[in-house]
Amino acid sequence: MTSPAPQIEGATLRLLDKADREITELPSRTVEAVYNFQRDFRKNPRSGGLDLRRHTDDGRLWSARIDREDSHYRALLLRLTDSDWLLVSVKPREHIDEHIDRLAYGINQITGAIDYVDLKDLEDAVPEAAPAVGEQQPADQQPLFAEYSPKELADLGVAEPLISIVLKLTTEDEVTALAQYMPRHTAEVLLRLRDGRSYQQVKEQVTEPVAVAATERSFDAGDWLAAGERSPAVVITDDEFLQSVIEEGNFGRWKIFLHPTQRKLVDRTYSGSAKVGGGPGTGKTIVALHRVKHLVDRLPPGHTKPVLLTTFNKNLAADLRARLLSLGGPETLARVDIVHVDQLAMRVVREADPGSAKRRIDDGQALREWRQMLVEAGENRWDAEFLSDEWNQVILGRAAHTRSDYFQARRAGRGRSVNRADRAEIWQLAERFTQRLDLKGLETHRQVAERAARLEIARKSKIDELQRKKDEDGGLGNIHVESGSGAWLRYRYRHIVVDEAQDLSPAHWKMLRAMVPAGPDDIFLVGDTHQRIYDNQVTLGSLGINIRGNSSKLTLSYRTTREILRSALGLLGDTAYDDLDGDTDDLTGYRSVLHGLRPTLRGAKSWDEERDLVADQILAWHDIPRESVAVCVPTNDMVTEVASRLQERGITPTEITPEGPRKAEGVHIGTMYRFKGLEYQRMIIAGVSEGLVPRSSVDNWERTDSARHKRELQRARSLLFVAVTRARDALAISWNGEPSRFLKPLGTTESI
Repeated sequence: MTSPAPQIEGATLRLLDKADREITELPSRTVEAVYNFQRDFRKNPRSGGLDLRRHTDDGRLWSARIDREDSHYRALLLRLTDSDWLLVSVKPREHIDEHIDRLAYGINQITGAIDYVDLKDLEDAVPEAAPAVGEQQPADQQPLFAEYSPKELADLGVAEPLISIVLKLTTEDEVTALAQYMPRHTAEVLLRLRDGRSYQQVKEQVTEPVAVAATERSFDAGDWLAAGERSPAVVITDDEFLQSVIEEGNFGRWKIFLHPTQRKLVDRTYSGSAKVGGGPGTGKTIVALHRVKHLVDRLPPGHTKPVLLTTFNKNLAADLRARLLSLGGPETLARVDIVHVDQLAMRVVREADPGSAKRRIDDGQALREWRQMLVEAGENRWDAEFLSDEWNQVILGRAAHTRSDYFQARRAGRGRSVNRADRAEIWQLAERFTQRLDLKGLETHRQVAERAARLEIARKSKIDELQRKKDEDGGLGNIHVESGSGAWLRYRYRHIVVDEAQDLSPAHWKMLRAMVPAGPDDIFLVGDTHQRIYDNQVTLGSLGINIRGNSSKLTLSYRTTREILRSALGLLGDTAYDDLDGDTDDLTGYRSVLHGLRPTLRGAKSWDEERDLVADQILAWHDIPRESVAVCVPTNDMVTEVASRLQERGITPTEITPEGPRKAEGVHIGTMYRFKGLEYQRMIIAGVSEGLVPRSSVDNWERTDSARHKRELQRARSLLFVAVTRARDALAISWNGEPSRFLKPLGTTESI
């Protein structure tokens, strides 16, 4: 059935999730025509050149000509109101004419969003789905979802037109093949059931987080505009916006199609601080970036930067800057201070002591100084590793500036107990060590963080005292200027957003806490302790950051296939992880809707032979750009050796440095630490041998400090876990000699 278009001028045009992917697969000329079409449609849908036609009696489904010169393709649209439309697909004209009865749509009674599905696409993807309507299944093929009734599937939010088809599916491959054509929520529900989760688990983990709130459950089933607002769709604003969605493909979708659970976390007003956790690839950083934009959008006009976005290293901070610019443009960027946390600490210290010219050293150099000092002093009761660890984690980590502070500092999880006399000895040695560094003009990043925390706490005390006096004087006060710096004496930020929160130290958190006034939406942090790669143990509540009641978790991975995910979870074993606030955390409900090949596991007799395996694998992956492939190894020397072998085999390598890849082209190679926050289409993790992962020295702690031994093993697991979950589509793991003990759950129990 067709009829002329309604007489309206100007319209809002929305783009439904998955329609963008369909458009990217069209011929380039047709994609260009889509740009012209959306511009003309938004300007005047009744333009005769668009040939807008109604196809259903309810007046919801319409189509319009994409190209005025070529009528082969047409846009399929749902009319939400006379001036608000939803672009759901672009199809050949004959597909619409022949299969109009197979285009199903409606408002999901659980999620309140619009479900649209082309049943013909499903039937083409899985031919067995076509006779699912009315045909008997062979006796030897038990339907996968036979134990669920149509009502139970509907209560989970499965799209009503698909329920009869779903109940006929017999293989996991059918479910996987159909998932890409189903509404997003329906696909998540079915994949989770297929993975063996119970009905109640799926209801709690997948359905309830996106269900219409109980207060809205009586929503108007005929209000299509409200349903459109609840749907995974975005309003097309201009050509540039649509082009960014289409041309950036999967890498650009994060800016547009937030999952409903992510959107709720972004838009919510929190009573104070809040934390978002979740496994790798669940979109924690995406939520953080959208949260920053949300906070900026609510600011009054101005030229200051009252929002801080920070993370733990320079590379990640640069990536956050680039992503925020892409998401919010220069207007958003202009209101945000983006800086990694050590750089922020250094800024505070230099503000207080602009003439300081100390050289910063890393923890490895500091440990060597500890050893030398103990040798020179003839001290043999304490070993350098323990003292270095105590200095870093307790004295500096908890910003214990005085002997009294150290005596009161918590040492939970430190393993080796120390009495009051021990603490007195340790404090004396720490003071001598600090003086040693000072005389040499040296300092560590941890020292800078501890000093910055003290400076900011003192600054906060002044601010609070001035406010108290002002309140006592009935609101009258003078303009106060910070002594020595000329800076206004006020809190540095209104809102702070932290990415990769698990790798910040207690001193970092003390500094950040003092930089923002306690109140609604003060600190928003995202992180996952399963990915902690530095030995920073934190209990946020003890540092004045109260996230109780404001802690959420994301469980759907958008990066990693379920096959890679299963292997990654196996690497973690039974190790317990904390939640940054004194309790334990796990990855319950962590899942993926992506499907791919199982990771390959290969052993070699020698490191020389293994490097050839690496080169062979890269050459076999000839169908993708070299820059989409990465090689991860345990040590810097191995980076150099792999790069040399690849060059010998005619493969261009490029090393990942602290500043990022050295060159734009070539296979990326780096140590496990370098891959934090990155992702690649295909990855090779080489050298996963016992003695390297974990390093052999870790076991030296087993007899002298069992708690530290446990922490170091956990950190090594986390580092490998991070590396494995950088892979999107394919993963190859190799070793030489004896495989790492961490690989045993994956089936590698024998040496080569």
